[in-house]
Amino acid sequence: MLGSHVVRSAKQETIMKRLPAFRALSSEHHAGLVLAHRALLATTTEAVADMWRDVESRFVAELEPHFREEETWLLPALERLGESTLVGRTLDEHSRLRSLVYEQEHDAENLQRFAELLQAHIRFEERELFEMAQSLFMLHGIAHP
Repeated sequence: MLGSHVVRSAKQETIMKRLPAFRALSSEHHAGLVLAHRALLATTTEAVADMWRDVESRFVAELEPHFREEETWLLPALERLGESTLVGRTLDEHSRLRSLVYEQEHDAENLQRFAELLQAHIRFEERELFEMAQSLFMLHGIAHP
C-alpha cells in the first residue's frame, strides 16, 4: 500500500506516493530540512557554536543511521539496476556531509555549506533518487531489497 508524501514548492504542489520501504526515509527528510533551516538562521558566533553542537548530535543520532540504511539496501539495489550515476551522486553527497561534520572546521561558513548541501541533498533524494528507485522497484517487483 502506498502512503502520500506532499512536497510543496513555490511553483507547484505534487503528491508523491511512497512505497512502504521509503516512508520512513522520506519522513526523516523532514527533520533534516528543519535542521538545515535552523542552521541557516544561526548568525552570531554563539548561535553558530550552539548549532554545530546540535548538528553533531543529530548527525550521529539521525543522519548517519539514515545514510547507512540507504547505503546498505537502497543504493546497492539501484546499482544492480544500472543507476550508477544516481548512486554515485548520493554517495558523494553523503561523504561531503560527513566531512563537514567530522573533518572540517566548525565555523559559520561551513555551517552554511552543511545546511545548503543537506537541503539540496534531501530535495535530490525526494525528487530524483526515490522516484527512480520506486519506479524501478515497482517495475521489477521489488518490495524491499
